[in-house]
Amino acid sequence: MSKGSPDGNVSAASDALADAARKAGARGLPPVDKWDPPYRGEMDLVIRRDGTWIHEGTPIQRTKLVRLFSTILKREGDDYFLVTPVEKLGIKVEDAPFVAVDVAEVDGGLHFTTNVGDTVCADADHPIRVTRDPDTSEPSPYVLIRRNLEALIDRKSFYRLVDMGETATHEGEEWFGVHSAGVFFPIIPAAELP
Repeated sequence: MSKGSPDGNVSAASDALADAARKAGARGLPPVDKWDPPYRGEMDLVIRRDGTWIHEGTPIQRTKLVRLFSTILKREGDDYFLVTPVEKLGIKVEDAPFVAVDVAEVDGGLHFTTNVGDTVCADADHPIRVTRDPDTSEPSPYVLIRRNLEALIDRKSFYRLVDMGETATHEGEEWFGVHSAGVFFPIIPAAELP
């Protein structure tokens, strides 16, 4: 994408990545966990905490392109990459690569929808976790979406979780949290509830 491009045009390198993602994902999500291509350097791409994808200083406006790129996203340790069978490019992620923008309770499960169109039911394979800022105690809730990639749960969805919450015993202590698909996910120790 060229700097300052308001319409979100894609540069040649980004276009090649998008084409590779289209081909690889023609039958669902590409198997990026099985790909180990050579590292080709850093791409000027940042995923902000609010879920905005910024390329060369400009937000990517095309949601289909963001969705396409999200399918070739890979995490290794604390590092994130866009990968194809032939190349791997490093990118920056401010917090989590996705944002859970909605949650609904369906048949005893909490179903999350992300800003890139993924849906997942919180369960043993897709846990909810909450971290707290050590200085402010502000919670940051996450749900695992796929391949060790998490979504930050947005504020309105987190408030819905709190409304659905209950106190239960977790690892021998009383916690406030939520149940989904038969699993209890702790949010805060019951003793710390206001």
